[in-house]
Amino acid sequence: MDEQHDQDVEAGSPVLHLRCPRDVDPELYRLLLGLVADVTPVVQALPPSAAVADVSGSLRFFDRGPAELARLIRARALALYGLPVAIGVGPNWTVAAMASREPGRDGVRAVGSSPEAVAAFLHPRPVGELHGIGRAQERTLTTYGVDTIGVLANLPEATAQRVLGGRSGRLLSERARGIDRRRVVPAELPHSATAQRRFPTDTLAPELVRSALLSLAVELGERLRGRRQAAKAMTLTVTFADHTQLHRSRRLSGGPSAHTDDLRDAAYEMYRALGLQRARVRAVALCCEQLVDAAAAAEQLSFDADREHRLRAERALDALNARFGSGTAGPAATYRHAG
Repeated sequence: MDEQHDQDVEAGSPVLHLRCPRDVDPELYRLLLGLVADVTPVVQALPPSAAVADVSGSLRFFDRGPAELARLIRARALALYGLPVAIGVGPNWTVAAMASREPGRDGVRAVGSSPEAVAAFLHPRPVGELHGIGRAQERTLTTYGVDTIGVLANLPEATAQRVLGGRSGRLLSERARGIDRRRVVPAELPHSATAQRRFPTDTLAPELVRSALLSLAVELGERLRGRRQAAKAMTLTVTFADHTQLHRSRRLSGGPSAHTDDLRDAAYEMYRALGLQRARVRAVALCCEQLVDAAAAAEQLSFDADREHRLRAERALDALNARFGSGTAGPAATYRHAG
């Protein structure tokens, strides 16, 4: 049944509705929005804990169906941030939002785009579960015997308008029939990008910290290149065992960049400048700031053959990771492989 639903959704214009825990940390919520933007630029934030995304333009690029993209996003959110996200997949906003309330064991619920699949999902449910309905509207409908979404769907629209009012009646009648005319309105791309690594135990080993910084530079570089953005500046945050923090910021010396080499070098230099000796490090974070459109950032000519080879390798790695998932290929000396 789920496989058939996945196929049905792929035939339509799929929408993902993402639902975080209600008490989600605002910083984790912003990180999630950035993660979703790596998959599709058509993302609309629904603060404080939800978002909706149109992935119709990403299916061919990732060579995956919408339910697979939803599982990819959920897996990345769990792996990178420990954030459990419930994701509903459907042919429109209403269906996806309702599906995200009842995720499967893998955290994803996909509803097919065919009229039969939508009706099978919506019609048996209590009318109070219809997305967008208010409690007063629910009470009014149940007073007239309209106790399920299916009954409302089969009610003449003119009758629904008389009972609920013109605009509300038409809107809820359409949603009960699986019609939602809202478009996902993408927000402006974020002006910063943040990633963090927390060590399993507090560490004194500088090689582990450097490996973590390298993995952060790889992750942020891939994210910025995917958004076609470049960073003018970076901030390093080091969290110690006693929960105190140190921050260091610097502008990228070669101008705006999204290349892993440049981000890594800046991160290493900031960490070196801290002059840490025997401090136990609990976590590190990097924030790329003052982001600009990569097309507007001047790329300096390089006469360094080794750098040119690394940039070509970077493009090849981006292509592999776009196809098979972020983190599929990258430097060996990253944090997840270190130690």
